[in-house]
Amino acid sequence: MINSKEQIIEYFKSGIKKTKDFRIGIEHEKFLFNNKDNKRVNYSKIKEMFAALLEFGWNPVLEKKNIVGLNKGGKNITLEPGNQIELSGDKLNHIHEACAESQDYLFELRQVTQKLDINIVSAGFDPISKLDEIPNNPKQRYKLMTKDMPLGGELSLDMMYRTCGTQLNIDYSSEEDFIKKFKIVNSIVPISIALFANSSIVEKKKSNYLSYRSKVWQSTSRGGLPKLFFENLNFEKYAEFVINFPILFIQNQDTYISGKKYIFKDFMDGKIDEIGNRLPTESDLTTHLSTIFTENRLKKYIELRSMDTCGWDCLCSGPAFNIGMLYGNLDEVYEVIANWDKDKIINAYLEAPQKGFNTQLMGKNLLYWASTLLNLSNKGLENRDILNKHEKNETVFLNHLQKVIENKTTNADHMINKFSKNEDLTELYDK
Repeated sequence: MINSKEQIIEYFKSGIKKTKDFRIGIEHEKFLFNNKDNKRVNYSKIKEMFAALLEFGWNPVLEKKNIVGLNKGGKNITLEPGNQIELSGDKLNHIHEACAESQDYLFELRQVTQKLDINIVSAGFDPISKLDEIPNNPKQRYKLMTKDMPLGGELSLDMMYRTCGTQLNIDYSSEEDFIKKFKIVNSIVPISIALFANSSIVEKKKSNYLSYRSKVWQSTSRGGLPKLFFENLNFEKYAEFVINFPILFIQNQDTYISGKKYIFKDFMDGKIDEIGNRLPTESDLTTHLSTIFTENRLKKYIELRSMDTCGWDCLCSGPAFNIGMLYGNLDEVYEVIANWDKDKIINAYLEAPQKGFNTQLMGKNLLYWASTLLNLSNKGLENRDILNKHEKNETVFLNHLQKVIENKTTNADHMINKFSKNEDLTELYDK
């Protein structure tokens, strides 16, 4: 039972790994549409799709007899509130493995979606549907979240039902290593937003944003980029942040109870009558940590959450960009960001969804900083020098970003150009 700050600090310390044991985890979400009417798929179509994926060795995950996900080895497919699907990948050694995992998943997904006449959309925000057109599913926690989340952020339901992101999970070798990495990943959020922007079309129109997803997350309950994250945040300070953070829900046996009246400290002090004043377990703590929707967050590893979902051409480039910096060239990257002003970072964070590379940060635009960081990442991946069977190292996965920076044109810009010519919905679907 967890009733002290020290236990939470120990939880974070238990994530410490030797550098040689560092792993990479990638999570990415996709929208699914019926080909015949361009509407988002409903839960009965999801059930058909999951049943078809069982043929590829996936196993069903049930909640009250409803299928709500699949797993296979260390991989999971989970169901998001508006029937987006997310692959949470295995813990892998390098980007070659991580990219191969994504390609295998794509192959299986394509077999099944073609058979069921489903189209995949890899964008950060649903480019077609209105919020009230999106079907839900029987996953219990989403019913409660749909009710409570809008109370703390006006676009919370858009986040739940109309966004898709790419997430990267990375390890740390000590508390000092965590402090450095966490400061970097929070400082570069505006650059990630600009570089991976891929949500410019909303409800079949130009949204006037390059990453409308990021704008939505900024107006989501429990989200954002707290100023605290730019300090040298250690495990103790993060534990205090978590303890004083409101609870979203508590799982009690097989039911979910709203936590909106409580912070986690109330739970630790045994003050929650609805659950018989019981104390939180480690599982309750894990749930609480995963319902803090900030741009980056800590569990027993660091989660980077600022990238729009993108197509298969660029899916591997986001993880490669970050791994090159954080596993391959940490100290040089830290030197670049160490003295950035947190107010200027937050200002750039708020402007980047709309202005993209033209956003200013510390006297330069984000294109300049993206180019600087890409060079440092490239150097980091050269330092790692992990080769595939064709004797190529992980720098091959940066080619997409090199083109983005050379042409000053992101996926969001491409989508505006393609879609604006003829407003053809098929342009929005993955080919």
